[in-house]
Amino acid sequence: MKLNGIKDNDGATKARIRVGRGIGSGKGKQSGRGGKGQTARSGVRIKGFEGGQMPLHRRLPKRGFTPPSPLDLNEVNLGRVQAAIDAGKLDAGKPIDLAALIEAGVVTRARDGVKILGSGELTAKADFVVYGASKSALEAIEKTGGSVKTLAPVAAAPAAG
Repeated sequence: MKLNGIKDNDGATKARIRVGRGIGSGKGKQSGRGGKGQTARSGVRIKGFEGGQMPLHRRLPKRGFTPPSPLDLNEVNLGRVQAAIDAGKLDAGKPIDLAALIEAGVVTRARDGVKILGSGELTAKADFVVYGASKSALEAIEKTGGSVKTLAPVAAAPAAG
């Protein structure tokens, strides 16, 4: 192979269309941009402009709420934890926390914490120290004799009044 013999695959490059080079070319005069005005110009087309009618995105009501600092939690099912215990990657005798889950390869990045979800079956007795756990996960862990310590701040009950 020689450097002067290298070429692109067929169809890999497309020839540039030379516009505005006479009516015989088929792309002369207005160069395929239609008539005059804003749409014929470069980079100034108003997106969503409907000829003075209120645009659709302004006619529809605003909805929803994005929290200013949402938590990005790792969600781990009990089945994955049990699989790691069975494989010998997690020690059920020690507390299972974020560091232990990362070391076992159950979780790849730390993020803001871990939430345990109830999918799968847990047979080993284990103590968890995590950000939170679902109701089904709590029941399954307590059924095996384990415990869950949550690091999430508990929401205060509304004051009776």
